[in-house]
Amino acid sequence: MNEVSYNWLMGTIRSISSQAALVFSDSADEYIDADSVCRGKKPEEVLKSVFGYDSFRPMQKEVIQNVLDGRDTLAVMPTGGGKSICYQLPALLLEGITVVVSPLIALMQDQVFQLDGAGVEAVFLNSSLSHEEYEDSVERILKGKVKLLYVSPEGLNTGRVQSILHSKNVTLSCITIDEAHCISEWGHDFRPDYMEIASIREQFPRAVCLALTATATKQVQKDIIRNLKMEEPAVLVSSFNRPNLYLEVRKKDNPQSQVIDFLRSHPNESGIIYCFSRRQVDELTQSLQERGFNAECYHAGLSDTARAEHQNDFINDKVDIMVATVAFGMGINKPNVRFVIHYDMPKSIEQYYQEIGRAGRDGLPSSALLLYSYGDLHKIRYFFEDSADPEQAERLLQGMVRYAQAKTCRRQQLLSYFGQAYFPEESTCCCDLCTRGPIKNKDVTIPVQKYMSCILRTKQKFGASYIIDVLLGSKNKRIFENGDNNLSTWGIGHELSRDDWLELNSCLLDAGYLSKSSDYGVLELTALGHASLKERRTVELPVDFTGKEKRVGMAFPKIKGASSSAPAAQKIENDDKALRIAEKLRKWRRQMAEEMNVPPYIIFGDKSLYDIADRKPANLPSLMDCYGIGAAKAQKFWKEILKIVEEA
Repeated sequence: MNEVSYNWLMGTIRSISSQAALVFSDSADEYIDADSVCRGKKPEEVLKSVFGYDSFRPMQKEVIQNVLDGRDTLAVMPTGGGKSICYQLPALLLEGITVVVSPLIALMQDQVFQLDGAGVEAVFLNSSLSHEEYEDSVERILKGKVKLLYVSPEGLNTGRVQSILHSKNVTLSCITIDEAHCISEWGHDFRPDYMEIASIREQFPRAVCLALTATATKQVQKDIIRNLKMEEPAVLVSSFNRPNLYLEVRKKDNPQSQVIDFLRSHPNESGIIYCFSRRQVDELTQSLQERGFNAECYHAGLSDTARAEHQNDFINDKVDIMVATVAFGMGINKPNVRFVIHYDMPKSIEQYYQEIGRAGRDGLPSSALLLYSYGDLHKIRYFFEDSADPEQAERLLQGMVRYAQAKTCRRQQLLSYFGQAYFPEESTCCCDLCTRGPIKNKDVTIPVQKYMSCILRTKQKFGASYIIDVLLGSKNKRIFENGDNNLSTWGIGHELSRDDWLELNSCLLDAGYLSKSSDYGVLELTALGHASLKERRTVELPVDFTGKEKRVGMAFPKIKGASSSAPAAQKIENDDKALRIAEKLRKWRRQMAEEMNVPPYIIFGDKSLYDIADRKPANLPSLMDCYGIGAAKAQKFWKEILKIVEEA
């Protein structure tokens, strides 16, 4: 931040603080009752005098008026849309206290910190407080000096908190449930303690109920209303579109390097990088610091003091980049976050949408980059056993997978998940797919034939992961127990990486060559898949490979003999020795295919054949440098191949 911007910001803060002082005095002993000061004022006047804002954001005024009118309300507003004002402002106009049910200590602390800065009396009751601090907060509540009380759903269910709310000097006017999607079993962060809020509501029938969330599908909205026992609520849903966010997904390939490249193209910008584990956070933070980036870390393994210090440094622009687990960011209203990077796949669209919403809160152009790997899915699924509903967790994850694998406008995919129509226009849509245009179809006939053949030879009883293990020659115990290490398709797929085989699998499902059971993910060939394999049809799909084939080109040339027009064949057309090698290899390959009762491509494809002929390997290591020759295939065929090359 330059000096002019800094001075402007500090001046704005001082202006807001001076206006807030008109409502609250500096001394707690001379505290002026907000009820009497704000009563009779219009919401716009309180918005300006207490919070320093000139106008409401979309839908804020409607939500606030509903609360003031005593009507239960469910508001679905995007992250950064100003949800907190929707309950903080009415709290100053309503009699008594507003209880805010919030899921995270960090969120409570941040909100109370911001309210203190605006001169609003607010407290939280949670385990982070010492006994003395807790008792002091309770005393302030009982004396009527507190307008907003933040508490977790677990804390709200305790007898201590309920006894405080039932005290004769306490009037509970509003119960606000922040992150209300947590009350729905269809939500991505379901928390059973949220289900007890309805019983608390019954104890305070005169208190209005306000439920707020940034992410709620139609099903989640219905769950929230039912589980909170809302009576004829107003349901207000803002647009989910954040047009200032550039949405981008990249296949994960050396993620540290990808992150560093991104950061170098966004110098001195503030951003958050989300990682799956504490170890990843620590490793990436250290790597960035060693390269001169102003980065810090945040995760549950740090002390409370360290987390608070790092968070404050980030909020105060002392740290540009925060590398964190998902515990960071909720409720932090830092407006100048210019990017959010997901180092790993989020577990749901809802989680992803919430987290990218922390970028560009000021409406200025910002970026959301997701690094996506199929390996992320295994890490996420590992924790499904601890989930309240593993099947629902899997459904939520599949929504995220579909977004990451999208071949058309990502914004359209994202908004359609929340039931909102979107028609991308070249001049307005900001996503990587619309920017670069659709992925072009590529000839993937050979790998498709390998993949579908492997599915058939394993009797169509397994999912993609197992099929790919067979193709890659895995020595997994299960494969050997099933005897699938003896199949002709075992170890023939080293020309593609695991992620690229999974990418191919996704494209085959989308194109209708394969079907997948919903329960166990078992793959079967469709009629189209059977016909394609039987008739040796050319298959072209919009694959987006990132593995070995990218180093040597994306082509999978058809088998047409020595006169093939494929680039690899053209490369050797003036090399007599290479042509002799290619011809001998072709004959040998045909012979081997007959002996093994497999198509010739199962041995290796034409591209491998021409690459061997061009390179003329003299030993095993040089053979493995050739296209499509992995360890298993080299181990199986290296003597015959090297003999052919030598004799030629």
